[in-house]
Amino acid sequence: MTTKRGLITDSYKVLKKVRRGGKRGKAPTPPPPEIEAENQSVREEELHKLMQFDLDWRFGPCTGISRLQRWERAKLHGLNPPEEIRYLLLQTHTDREYNLSLWSEYPL
Repeated sequence: MTTKRGLITDSYKVLKKVRRGGKRGKAPTPPPPEIEAENQSVREEELHKLMQFDLDWRFGPCTGISRLQRWERAKLHGLNPPEEIRYLLLQTHTDREYNLSLWSEYPL
């Protein structure tokens, strides 16, 4: 006695689901690689300027304080720090890599 085992679809009726809301929209396409590369090169250039600011001892020591604090201290003492650096720091004040100096990872 052999019993033929059937498929589950033999016992239940197959129903097709109706999609609600029509066709689904496609996911937004990622930005082209050249725009991404351009943004990366701008970021590298900005970080290089900030590194040069860190290495310039005319504006005083930079250990233990943020770049913006150092810029403000240099301005207070009449050392004429570059306005471009202040503008850059104010635009990117939430980014840790921009805010902290080159020496921030080293213990005092």
